[in-house]
Amino acid sequence: MLSGAAAFLLLFIALLAIPITLTFKASWQEAFQGHVKLQWAFGLVRVRFPSLQSKAPAPEGEKLEQKISSFGRSPRKKRIPFSAIRQKAFRRRIIRFVSDFWHAVHKRNVNLRMRIGLGDPADTGQLWAFVGPASGMLANVKEATIEIEPEFFDSTFELDSSGTLRIIPLQLIYLTVGLLLSPPVWQGIKQMRATG
Repeated sequence: MLSGAAAFLLLFIALLAIPITLTFKASWQEAFQGHVKLQWAFGLVRVRFPSLQSKAPAPEGEKLEQKISSFGRSPRKKRIPFSAIRQKAFRRRIIRFVSDFWHAVHKRNVNLRMRIGLGDPADTGQLWAFVGPASGMLANVKEATIEIEPEFFDSTFELDSSGTLRIIPLQLIYLTVGLLLSPPVWQGIKQMRATG
């Protein structure tokens, strides 16, 4: 019984160590459009997801813009708390996770352009204190072209991305568990709950 459980565990770990290749293309201007193709077990398993597209582009875009605008205009106590972002240890741990995650993913022909704004310069500035360092780090990598720009005066979310990613699930699980067990992350979550 014990040997059977050990064999199952080893088989499960071996399956998680097999790379997954994702080829994607996604964009969001006024509506979302995209498609994804997945390959696993060195091409033995291939899955092509149906093309994703909003049925009503204009209303979907307006709905997103309204949500972003309402975030910027909502009372302070109802906003997503930025207290965790202000904590240096939390910020460093998240940036380190993004860096480790990024280096764990093998990239080919990856292009990502994003423009985001919350409608309020103060709120966008606080968000950019977190997004900016990660954006600067990603902009300097050789394997991809990544541009993330803030929009301080309008509620905006624009996305244009494409590329091929090769990931090892076991490695990403290890990084995620390390993040979730990190004391700075739990301190940040505790601070967000206290001010939420």
